[in-house]
Amino acid sequence: MAIQITFLGTSTTVPTAERNHTSILLKYKDENILVDCGEGTQRQFRKAKINPCKLTKILITHWHGDHILGLPGLFQTLAFNKYSKTLEIYGPKGTKKFIKELFKIFVIKKKIKIKVYEVNGKFLKTADFEISAIPLEHSCPTNGYMFEEKPKLRINKEKLKKLKISQNDRKKLSQLTKGKSIEVNGKTISSKDLTYKQASKKISFVFDTKKCRNAEKLAKDSDLAIIESTLDDNERLAKEYKHLTVTQAAQIAKKANVKKLVLTHISQRYENKSKRLENMAKKIFKNTNVAKDFDVFEI
Repeated sequence: MAIQITFLGTSTTVPTAERNHTSILLKYKDENILVDCGEGTQRQFRKAKINPCKLTKILITHWHGDHILGLPGLFQTLAFNKYSKTLEIYGPKGTKKFIKELFKIFVIKKKIKIKVYEVNGKFLKTADFEISAIPLEHSCPTNGYMFEEKPKLRINKEKLKKLKISQNDRKKLSQLTKGKSIEVNGKTISSKDLTYKQASKKISFVFDTKKCRNAEKLAKDSDLAIIESTLDDNERLAKEYKHLTVTQAAQIAKKANVKKLVLTHISQRYENKSKRLENMAKKIFKNTNVAKDFDVFEI
């Protein structure tokens, strides 16, 4: 099953004419998981022709304005569109307090049901995937996130052809993918004889942070690593503001053995210079793209 990533916003603190504040949507089966919600995110949903009422979860990396100021407007949009689910919100330490403060500051005409969790480590497990939070080193409590699809048993179609299983018996095949044996024409077929394990997929989100060990830990062996690159190669400023340079992001991807790197959180100072940033990164890690608003990647 494909994991679809849509970049709704790719800018930093100050948006530009081409880049909205940070927000990324991960779609997998029935899950629509929003990672951060910068100002204007609800309008980005409209422009991308995505229904925000399909949202199931929000992951907040940290509570700087360019990552969360879209929340009040999004809550109102959901309420006025009769959002019927309970929206699960996950974030670092302080998230419960800040959500309460949001509802105190804004006069909310209608409310939706929400549940708020402060998370660290592996915090969500389903039959299909797991999500973990790992703390990063920024100027306030910050989480990076890791989405991992669980490995699946798949039926080997070439072996299946040789067995000449009837249409009625084919209904039993789903049991094999659960690791169980089935009986066909008086013969027992074990799961291990007809299935193989499909490799899991991993997406990592490494937002606002200075270069640190946990950034590499998050990105480790990712099929797709989405890493902030606020600065070009100015390591002095990166250290001062606790952000990453393009070079540092590429170094993390290379050391972490990722398959694909997408750079985001692009400063306004590099407006119309995305290609230069991309070329800088490719000198270190070839399979790199600089994200634009509304780019879509499938893994």
